[in-house]
Amino acid sequence: MARNTDKEIRNKVIYQIFTRNYKDGTFRAVESDLERIKALGVDIIYLLPIHPSGAVRRKGTCGSPYAIKDYRAIDPAQGTMEDFIHLTQAVHAAGMKVMLDVVYNHTSPDSWLAGNHPEWFFHKADGSFGNRIGDWWDVIDLDYSNTDLWDYQIETLKMWAEHVDGFRCDVAPLVPLEFWKRAKDEVETVRPGCLWLAESVEPAFITGCRKDGIPVWSDSELYQVFDICYDYDTYSYLERTQRGDCSLGEYLERVNQQEAIYPDNYSKLRCLENHDRPRAATMAPDQTVLRNWTAWTYFVKGTTMIYAGEEYCAEHHPTLFDHDPVSFDSDEDISSFIAKLGEIKKSPAFAYSTFSSKAIGLNNEVILALHEVNADAPVKQQTVMGIFSTTGRKQALKIDLPDGYYTNAITGESIDVFEKTVLYSGEPIILFL
Repeated sequence: MARNTDKEIRNKVIYQIFTRNYKDGTFRAVESDLERIKALGVDIIYLLPIHPSGAVRRKGTCGSPYAIKDYRAIDPAQGTMEDFIHLTQAVHAAGMKVMLDVVYNHTSPDSWLAGNHPEWFFHKADGSFGNRIGDWWDVIDLDYSNTDLWDYQIETLKMWAEHVDGFRCDVAPLVPLEFWKRAKDEVETVRPGCLWLAESVEPAFITGCRKDGIPVWSDSELYQVFDICYDYDTYSYLERTQRGDCSLGEYLERVNQQEAIYPDNYSKLRCLENHDRPRAATMAPDQTVLRNWTAWTYFVKGTTMIYAGEEYCAEHHPTLFDHDPVSFDSDEDISSFIAKLGEIKKSPAFAYSTFSSKAIGLNNEVILALHEVNADAPVKQQTVMGIFSTTGRKQALKIDLPDGYYTNAITGESIDVFEKTVLYSGEPIILFL
């Protein structure tokens, strides 16, 4: 684990933005919305790649933001370098931080690097550019066996670190771990406390790469450098649970295992949706179920991320390859609900605890989870209980609590426990005990 990772990163909320699809697609549009974003309880704004996309093998009319033409340039459609710096300054003035997407496994085929340093790239047997992951036909892979590439990439990171507070590293497991270690150390001289988020990958991706002889890093290895890893080791179980293809208990077992297999100060990125995954509103049958799953992502141990539009229950998933603006016009606005969850998440109990969860209730369809503050924590010992329904069904729940009245931190409503039973409405509950 990154030794200096502060456990309080588990109290943070990230808001993910693809600038090209945010209103008119400019940095100025994002800047004009900072007050609203801040009010959601957001601590960190994470921007998808802001660089120009390549033209060769372009997907769609605009090209993928992950097929980068020049790591040191700004996509002119989004604004100028001055506009970007102005945005970062405005984010800082609002009391938030900025995280920039880093795509260091590959570039577009017509990138500046490919034109000026072809020797820094992976080449197929016939000598032509290529990539090791066949589905990514719009990009070509870099080859980190050349240490001059390391120097260039790290200098680029240091350039951006003058303005941003962290990096989300795309398919980080495909880039040498020793590179990330050196990059972290050198960036620290420019941006002390820089935050590092790894887009770690699904178990099937790891085993597939190893079968094909492609070096790839597991989450356990990535935690030597990164502060946060994606939750893709359990995400497929979450999706299968929502579809009814997996029991809730099986999913929760996978989540509970993370407490034992990762370092003491690990943090997972908890989200229902992102630019690579379906909109949460399309996976939940109704608003009650959606509220429960949303509350779960704030409660389960880790750093929470919401994707722009999630607060309006957006169902349309914007494409990465064309100008496809997120809709912020919806009657289903859960912004105040999300803001309340963000407020609750700031409790130290979510940072310095041992986490556990289990399925209870009718058909084992309700999550009962606990954060129990550790004895050596620098905060008062406390337990926080969360109850989240995957169906929204009303039912009597057996809860191991003394009889009495408790307050739901989300709504302020009183929860009556009688003979260790709660008449559960189906709405999410968080209790500070």
